[in-house]
Formats: sequence, structure tokens, C-alpha cells
Amino acid sequence: MSENWKPQRIDGVPDGVILFDGVCVLCSRWARVVIDRDGDARFRFVAVQQPYGTVLAHRLGISVEAPQTNAVVLGGRAYFKSDAAIAVLSRLPRLAWVRVLAWVPRRLRDFVYDAIARNRYRLFGRSATCLVPTPELARHFLPVDSPPG
Repeated sequence: MSENWKPQRIDGVPDGVILFDGVCVLCSRWARVVIDRDGDARFRFVAVQQPYGTVLAHRLGISVEAPQTNAVVLGGRAYFKSDAAIAVLSRLPRLAWVRVLAWVPRRLRDFVYDAIARNRYRLFGRSATCLVPTPELARHFLPVDSPPG
């Protein structure tokens, strides 16, 4: 899969879509942190294990069997790894300061990201099924029947 995780253009994907590993406990906690701070539901989640998420992962060069990054689409560009985390967090209330982390070289940021990602199942666990949103959280997720882009 892709080894170049620099931001890339992508068409046909709604703004604010976050692709994540739905069986990863850490990734599901990350989704919950964003949801708790995103009162306007600007960001919408889709798990790589769902049909639309699988199609999107393939378009972005992300392994569906062993996702090595999350991704967020903003303004027609896909951001990966630490760039994605910074892009999302810095757009949430009271977290604009996170943008200063972009000054740290991407190679160093992604080194830390990769170390956590490689060990995420061992350190945080893995669930047998994807995060299923409650009815009150459903507005933060793309519908399961979203058409692939």
C-alpha cells in the first residue's frame, strides 16, 4: 500500500469524512473524543471495515486488512497519520492550538504515530465488531448504505 502519506487530492468524498479502523479500541476512543467536542457534527466517521470505508481505503492506498493510518478529507484533500490528527483536532472548539504541532517535522510526528499504530491492538485491544453508534450519535457517522465514491 501507499508509503507516501503526504496530503493528496481526492474528489467525490464529502468534506469532514474521517476514515478509521472500526475494530481498534484506541481508534474508537479517538472517534469518541472528536464526537464529544464536535457539537455541530462537522466530522462524519466511517470504518474501514464498512463497504464505503473499504472503497475509500482502496482509493487512498490504505490496507483494509491492516490499516496503517486514519484519514480525513477536508477541502478536497485527504490527510493521513499525524497530519490527519492535527487537521481534525485543530478544528474543534478550544483546540486550535494543536496547529503548532504541525511545526514539528512530519517525519518525527509520523514516527511517533507509527509506533503507536503498530502496537495499538496489543496496548489498547481490538473489538470483534466495529463501533456501532447509538441513535443519538448516528449523525456523526456516514450511513452504512453510503454510496462508494
